[in-house]
Amino acid sequence: MRYQHVSVTGDAGLTTITMNRPERRNALSEAHMRELIAALRAAADHPETRAIVLAAAGAVFSAGHDFADMVERDLDAMRRLLAVCTELMLALQRVPQPVVARVQGIATAAGCQLVASCDLAVASESARFATPGGRGGWFCHTPMVAVARAVGRKRALELVLTGDEIDAQTALAWGLVNRVVPAERLVEETEALARAASRGSLASKALGKRTFYDTVDLEIEAAYAQACEAMATSAMTPDGREAMRSFLEKRPGVYPPRR
Repeated sequence: MRYQHVSVTGDAGLTTITMNRPERRNALSEAHMRELIAALRAAADHPETRAIVLAAAGAVFSAGHDFADMVERDLDAMRRLLAVCTELMLALQRVPQPVVARVQGIATAAGCQLVASCDLAVASESARFATPGGRGGWFCHTPMVAVARAVGRKRALELVLTGDEIDAQTALAWGLVNRVVPAERLVEETEALARAASRGSLASKALGKRTFYDTVDLEIEAAYAQACEAMATSAMTPDGREAMRSFLEKRPGVYPPRR
């Protein structure tokens, strides 16, 4: 598929999807988000993809929604655009492979939401994060759904009520990103984390990711009930059996590329 707003590259099981609107600070128009969804699903369906990196061209990771694509919309059209945004954020969590954000610059509003919605994130030391709606007249309602789940209530409310930026080290301390690295090591460190997160059985990883998101916000008894069922049934799979046998036989597990 040909894309106008994103580019896709692949290397040894790692697919990198790059937002490619640097002249618009990688702002998320409806067309841009639809392309991101399509690229994510295509990468997820490719039999060789073990992990996905979400990256951005230019100095800015994403400035959030593209206001030029929003300002003249009526209510139904605005609802449609935000539904597409929600579909994108959920797609990041519903594709079976680990998705790692590679954040080289500022990520604001829906751009910060993108980072929070990825499974993992690596940031450059110069990266910055904000949900600036609190400084103006349009509150960051939807970005906070993902951001609050990453950083917790008090920190999320500080971000959204003040609208102030936080630096990469603060984002690390708050749990918004997993690593902060020098700019010259960003690609290398992101790839290393993506490959580490995707080793082993792809089928087991896919079920584990799905179960995590299904249970993380449940009451503890309901979470255990669902997790126990997932773990019991996965133990019956060929990959589950192989994990146990390889451990007992003191050898590396052997898993097919995709079940």
